[in-house]
Amino acid sequence: MVTAITAVVLGVMILATIVGNVFVIAAILLERNLQSVANYLILSLAVADLLVAALVMPLGAVYEVSKEWTLGPELCDMWTASDVLCCTASILHLVAIALDRFWAVTNVDYIHHRSPRRIGGMIIIIWLVSFLVSAAPMMGWKDPEWHDRLRNKMCIISQAVSYQIFATITSFYLPLAVILVLYWRVYQAARKRIRRKPGTAAQSASALCRGPVTISETTTFTRMSSQPSPEKTSNGSTLNGHPVDAARDDPAAGVLAAASVMAQVIPRQLRNRREAETRKERKAAKTLAIITGAFVMCWLPFFILAVLMPLCTDSCNFNQYLIATFLWLGYFNSTLNPIIYTVFSPEFRNAFKRILCGRRRVNRQSSRLSARLTRS
Repeated sequence: MVTAITAVVLGVMILATIVGNVFVIAAILLERNLQSVANYLILSLAVADLLVAALVMPLGAVYEVSKEWTLGPELCDMWTASDVLCCTASILHLVAIALDRFWAVTNVDYIHHRSPRRIGGMIIIIWLVSFLVSAAPMMGWKDPEWHDRLRNKMCIISQAVSYQIFATITSFYLPLAVILVLYWRVYQAARKRIRRKPGTAAQSASALCRGPVTISETTTFTRMSSQPSPEKTSNGSTLNGHPVDAARDDPAAGVLAAASVMAQVIPRQLRNRREAETRKERKAAKTLAIITGAFVMCWLPFFILAVLMPLCTDSCNFNQYLIATFLWLGYFNSTLNPIIYTVFSPEFRNAFKRILCGRRRVNRQSSRLSARLTRS
């Protein structure tokens, strides 16, 4: 019963990973508005995650359900190398996406200089580093017990301490540190940019602080005040106790009237602007927290275990179910990536709708909505 449930859960997870990443790839290849240089990294990430689902997860599911490796040493080498290659590439793509966002936020001119050659170079470096990390055990960087484990029908990556330190630092710990630093810098830069945006309230406040209100400003505020309002009394038009006629005839009275209006308007505008800034900051923080949190939650347990296993082979007895759970939790990151990196994009959501529902149906719905808005 447990074996059947495990097989079903892993099968659904593999199918969801394949479908999600195929949708991302199809959306970028079919939708012209998504064929931008920035989405090349998303496309390459989806390819890496699709390879995880197609090459790594099926053999891992067979191994997990059967509880033994019966496919020989050559296929074990290929499976573990594919595992390290695709998972490392997936993680390094997250670093590249974070770096691209950091440059886009902190350097205004970066978007204009973001060329296919530059992004393509990043993608080539990612796959080259991933290949070097994955190919090292096949070139002989294995622990002495590797063949003994295979005779016991057990297939895991090389447990040589030196290789595990090299692989875990390159594949996870260094990328994790870079991602945390970059996204913190991105959040800080976005927060400063949001607060630095010029608004009418800020401009009004700075104008008020610069010095006396000019005659033209006095006339403008006086015209505003001549419209009916709760402050208008039965004795005539007043503006916070100052007659409108007096404001027109006496510049000093007009200045006081305008200053009185600004004293009421500016705090409300500043408060509204601050609330809008707070909402944007919370949205940015939420987005970055989801991206970083999902990555850490999925991969950190496995890589902690990956370091501990070769260091304490004699004194530690690791539960096989725990090892499998942490491994598949890492694979689950490839299921989440197409959701996380596209759900915040209206362009991707619309592309998915067109792929699922058909272009004509979506276009008809858009036309009906536009017609309703026009009539209303």
